Amino acid sequence: MAIRLLLDTGKGWAGVVALWTLASAVLPALTLVAMGAVVGRVPGAAEHGLGSPDGHRLVVALVIAGALFAATLLLGPVQTGLSTVIKARLTFTVKRRLMGAVSGPVGIAHLEDPAVLDRLARAQGTLISYYPGDAPVTLAGVIGTRLAGLAACAVLATFRWWLGLAVLVLWLVARRPLRRVILDQVRSFGGNAEIMRRAFYFMHLAGRPEAAKEIRVFGVGGWVVEQFRTNWLTGMAASWRNLARLHRVVLVLGWAVLVLYLGACWVIGAAALHHQISLQELTVMLLMLVLSTSVGTITFADIGLEFMVSSLPDLHGLEADLGAGAAALDGAQPAAGLPTKEVRFEGVTFRYPGAGDPVLRQLDLHLEAGRSTAVVGVNGAGKTTLVKLLSRLHDPTSGRITVDGVPLSSLDPRAWQRQVAVVFQDFARYPLSFRDNVGFGAHQHADDRDGIQRAVARAGAGTVLAELSDGDTTVLSAQYDGGVDLSGGQWQRVALARALFAVQHGARILVLDEPTAWLDARGEAEFFDRFLEITKGVTTVVISHRFSTVRRADQVCVLEDGRVAEQGSHDELVERGGTYASMFRLQAMRFADDDPSSVRSADDEPSAGAVEEEPS
Repeated sequence: MAIRLLLDTGKGWAGVVALWTLASAVLPALTLVAMGAVVGRVPGAAEHGLGSPDGHRLVVALVIAGALFAATLLLGPVQTGLSTVIKARLTFTVKRRLMGAVSGPVGIAHLEDPAVLDRLARAQGTLISYYPGDAPVTLAGVIGTRLAGLAACAVLATFRWWLGLAVLVLWLVARRPLRRVILDQVRSFGGNAEIMRRAFYFMHLAGRPEAAKEIRVFGVGGWVVEQFRTNWLTGMAASWRNLARLHRVVLVLGWAVLVLYLGACWVIGAAALHHQISLQELTVMLLMLVLSTSVGTITFADIGLEFMVSSLPDLHGLEADLGAGAAALDGAQPAAGLPTKEVRFEGVTFRYPGAGDPVLRQLDLHLEAGRSTAVVGVNGAGKTTLVKLLSRLHDPTSGRITVDGVPLSSLDPRAWQRQVAVVFQDFARYPLSFRDNVGFGAHQHADDRDGIQRAVARAGAGTVLAELSDGDTTVLSAQYDGGVDLSGGQWQRVALARALFAVQHGARILVLDEPTAWLDARGEAEFFDRFLEITKGVTTVVISHRFSTVRRADQVCVLEDGRVAEQGSHDELVERGGTYASMFRLQAMRFADDDPSSVRSADDEPSAGAVEEEPS
C-alpha cells in the first residue's frame, strides 16, 4: 500500500526513491570494505613509505574510502529532502482522498458513526505523530537498511559460509517475535481510537477561542486538563504494556545475539591469529559483523513504519465503504423544478444507527407546494430529523417520502438537494468572505453579485454588510487579518441570505429551523414583517418555538412522540383546544401584564416587538 501511495506522487519520484534505496543498501557495505582495504595497506606503506607502490595503493584506497564515506554521509540529507517533498505531496493526496471519501455520500449518517470517525482519525494519523505521508520514504529507508544487512551477511559468507548464514537466520528468527509485539502495539493503539479522539478533543478545547470564555468564567480549566490526562493515560495503557513486553523480548533475544556475535568474533580472531586471513580481511569481517545487525534489528523507523502503514487500510477502506454508501442513496430521475404539487411523508419511521427507540414513528405529513407549513413540538419531538429526511441527508428506516407522487428515493439525490435550501438551527459560520458565505447557497452562481445583493436585502442583512470595512470581501472571522466577528443575530441573517440566494437560483423548498432564535426583538419583528414576502411562491417549512412566526404559516403541524398529533391552520388548532392551543396560551401568558386579569386570550397574538430572545 505504501508503494502504491508512492506511485501516486509520480513515477519520477518513485524512481528517485528506488535509486536512493539501492544506494543506502550498497554504499554502507562498500564503504566498510574500502575502509578494510585502507587498514590492510597501512603496514606495507609504513614499511616502504608513501612513495612506494604500497604507499600509492594506500593513497588510492584512502581516496576511494573517502569518496564512498562522503557519499554515505549524503544519504541522510537526501533522505530528508525526499521525505520533505514526498510527504508534502502525499499528505495532500491523503487528505484529498479522505475529504473525497467523507464528502462522497449524499447523506451524513457516516459522519455520525463513531466507528467511521475512529477510522478517519487513524487514516489521518492524528492520534500519534506518525503520518501516512511519511510511509513510502520510511519504507524505502527500512528496505535499504535490510539490504545493507543482507549484503554484510553475504560478505561474511565469503569467509565462512555457515557464519553468514547463521547471522542471517538468527536475525530472521529474532525479528518475528519483535515484530509481533510491535504489531500488537499498533493494534492496541488503533483499538483505542475513540478514547484518544476524546483526549485530543480536550487538548484542542483548551485552545479554542469560542470555548475559552466559558472555561475561564466557570473555572473548569483544570478539569479540562485532567480530562485530557485521564483519557490519554487510559488510551496509552495498552501500548505501554506492549512496550514492556517488547523490552522483555529484547532482553531474552539479546542473550542469543550476544552469544552468536562473541562466537563469530572468536572465529574471526582465531583465523587472524593463525594467519588464515589478512589484516584487511580481519578488518572487513569485524566491520561486517556490526553492519549485519541491520538485517533484522528493530529500529524506531520500523516502529514508525508499522504505525504509518497501519493507517493505509483505513484510507482505502473508507474510500471503498463510503463509495458503496454513496451508491446506497440511489436514484436517477431528474429533480429540477420539483415539487410542483406536494411532498408527502407516508408512514415514515426513522431510527438513528445504534439508537434504541425511533425518533419518528409512522409519521404522515402533507406539504403543499408553494405554501408554508410550520412544525412545532417539544424538544426531541423529531422536528430537525424531519428536515434531514426532507433534505435526504438520511433515508427513512421504513415508510416513504414522495414528491409529486414520485418516491423521493428514485430521484437523483444530489439534484434533489439542490432543490432544498435550509437554514439549520446550527447553521455553518464559514471563516470566509461575506460574499462567499452568501454565495455558497448556489456556488455555481457565486459570480451573481446582483443576486447576492438581492438575497442580502431580503434577509435583512444589508445593515450587516454596510458595517463591514471591506464590504462583501471582508472575512467573517477575527482570527484572520482584517477579519471581523459577527453577533449571533447577524450570522443568522447571513445564513438566511445564503438560503434565499439558493431559492433565487432554483431551490423550490425553503426550510427555516428556528429562524429568529438569534435575533433581538427588533430583528424578529422585521422578520415577521417580511415573512410573507420571503416565503411567497416557495414551499416553506418553518420550525419554531415562536408562535408569532408559526401563526403566519398556511398550516401548522404539531409533532408529538414522533407522530403528527395535530394539523391545521393556526385558528383551527386554537379553536380545537388541543396541544397547540395549550402551547400557544402558555407562551401568550409570558407576555401578559403582571395583573392576571390582563392575560390575553389564546386568539390574541403576542406582540412581535415584545418577544424576548429565547434559546431554542
